[in-house]
Amino acid sequence: MNRSELVLLGITAIWGFTFPAMKVSLEYLPPILFLAYRFGIASLLMLLLFRSRVLRWNTFSEGFILGLTLFFGHGFQIVGLKYTTASNSAFVTSLYVVFTPFIAYFLLGEKLKGRDALSLALALAGLYLISGASTKIGYGDLLTALCALSFAFQIVLVQRFGTKDYLSLAFWQITWNFILSLIFALLFEPPTVPRSPVPWAGILYTSIFATVLAFTLQMKHQRNTKAHKAALIYSAEPIFGSLAAFLTLGEVLTPKGYLGAALIMAGIWNEVRKN
Repeated sequence: MNRSELVLLGITAIWGFTFPAMKVSLEYLPPILFLAYRFGIASLLMLLLFRSRVLRWNTFSEGFILGLTLFFGHGFQIVGLKYTTASNSAFVTSLYVVFTPFIAYFLLGEKLKGRDALSLALALAGLYLISGASTKIGYGDLLTALCALSFAFQIVLVQRFGTKDYLSLAFWQITWNFILSLIFALLFEPPTVPRSPVPWAGILYTSIFATVLAFTLQMKHQRNTKAHKAALIYSAEPIFGSLAAFLTLGEVLTPKGYLGAALIMAGIWNEVRKN
């Protein structure tokens, strides 16, 4: 790994620990309102830290597109988290790794290989098992799979917009995510101001570390590697997420769940071997 890829691995560890933080926070806040708090604080911090450097209008439209993918990605993820475990959410979210080559094919014209299809098949078999191996995928896991698809679009689009100013692009995608989350929360969720320090700890961790720090570094360093390689580095996220869920919430998977997680990781690591 080069220096930029090591930075992306550090970002992945930060993201992994957001799963239990969000899971606990949902006991105090509606899901999309949580996102509004998270991304509102994050966009304000970026504005305070970088001031006019982030207010570049030539990234406004690209930031909106990225913000839209993040809104759907985080929205599906956090609503899905209400109906599944933090460990399941971490592993199912990682499906974006096997979705990314197919999105890159349609948006960037990158070639697909037979190995991509095998990786996808392994990961989807893992999704079936981790969701209970029934004829119907769990509602939370299904929403999280849609989250993974949205994140795959975001990863590829970051690559496509890589020549743009990374600070401004990070700011606008975070700000648009905040605006869209706030609109949705005001329309469909009860207004809530948490009084316990517990949800505030989750909000501040996810806004400062998992959003401002992580997305800014992602914009800066992902351009120094390929889209599929970035996705592969991010594939360590479910391992960090499952570890965090065990350490903080005591979560463990069922035997079928562990087999499903292993198949998902097998599909992801099959992609790691691709190049």
